[in-house]
Amino acid sequence: MISIKKAFLAAAVASAVSLAGCDTMQSAANTAGGWVGMESTSRVHLTGSEEVPAVSTGASGEGSFKVAKDGSVTGSVTTTGIDGTAAHIHRGAKGQNGPVIVPLTKSGNTFSTPAGAKLSEADLQAYKDGNLYVNVHSAAHKGGEIRAQLKP
Repeated sequence: MISIKKAFLAAAVASAVSLAGCDTMQSAANTAGGWVGMESTSRVHLTGSEEVPAVSTGASGEGSFKVAKDGSVTGSVTTTGIDGTAAHIHRGAKGQNGPVIVPLTKSGNTFSTPAGAKLSEADLQAYKDGNLYVNVHSAAHKGGEIRAQLKP
């Protein structure tokens, strides 16, 4: 009878250690971004060197976007050193330009996704493949002054 209790206790301890490991992996995923549960977070740092063609500018931007598994997208970027005229999420691989898929709304120096923004199935797959980017346009650089890829 004692050996059964010891075996049961050993199994319980092993389960607890295994679950603790899962908790640690979940925390690491939350810190790094990526798919956690039903959404993925992409933190971005926008620079002129990421634009195509590259732009020499002191402007920059910081932000993050959350993409749910159903394609719903929320988030924003805040810029410094630029009078942004427009900002968008585009489909396009690093080093390539592509079409606008989500226009962002401006409030001061922050550009945010509009309520109800949602990626199509093709755009959601492009996001998973790392082929979406966000950029901010200015009067001096109508094609875009700063940019960053969205990475799940």
